[in-house]
Amino acid sequence: MRIGLIGGGNIGKFLLQRINIEGLLPNGRIVGLYTRNKQTAEQLAAEFDTENYQDVQRLIEDPTIDVVIEAATIEVVKEYAAAILRNGKDFVLSSVGALADEDFYKELEGICQASGTRIHLPAGAIGGLDVLKAAKAIGELDSVSIITRKPPQALPGAPADREQVMFEGSANEAIELFPKNINVSIILSLAGLGPDQTGVKIISDPTVRKNSHSIEASGSFGKLSLQVENDPMPNNPKTSYLAALSVLSVLKNKDAVVKVG
Repeated sequence: MRIGLIGGGNIGKFLLQRINIEGLLPNGRIVGLYTRNKQTAEQLAAEFDTENYQDVQRLIEDPTIDVVIEAATIEVVKEYAAAILRNGKDFVLSSVGALADEDFYKELEGICQASGTRIHLPAGAIGGLDVLKAAKAIGELDSVSIITRKPPQALPGAPADREQVMFEGSANEAIELFPKNINVSIILSLAGLGPDQTGVKIISDPTVRKNSHSIEASGSFGKLSLQVENDPMPNNPKTSYLAALSVLSVLKNKDAVVKVG
């Protein structure tokens, strides 16, 4: 598998290290990198022995690349996703919040059907998605909600000295206000009832050092109650380490003969 990577931040560096240096993806390698910071791109390309694409269009159109990973921003997804898929490449999204836009989601879905490509969405920092998909399949999922608790430094504008509810509403509203912090709510909503019907509460808590997510769901299957507590990436408290691991997991299982879930 020949991989193109868009983004040179924490998740991008993690993938370059684990795939190109440690060889954790058998028969797979990141062969091309694009990031808007030219100096960073040159440094990463040299350190991890990959090609620096100074023009993202060249990476997108390169016929030797099989799959492209986005490890950047929602804006990058909206700008380049359609072209990546139209050029016959599967697409792994890190910034799944871009798919909260229903029209955009449907546009990409149509392109995939026409071009025979696929979009892969990592589970990120949460679990329980298979339960929601199973209940949704027969139309018997009634409610889904998530409470996210993070340290203040991970949330813009959060007070450093006290606990505060920073947001309470729908996943659709949450991703507009916290595009770098609450991707988990969108992947949860896509597995379940959709961004407008998924409840979200975001709490800033100076007593915690880890990101935590409490998921509640109910339907004909019964009730789901799940607590996930995970460490942030060492160099970026806004990004869950588990989110980076889940991107690697998608790549490792992308072409698996036997898939679980």
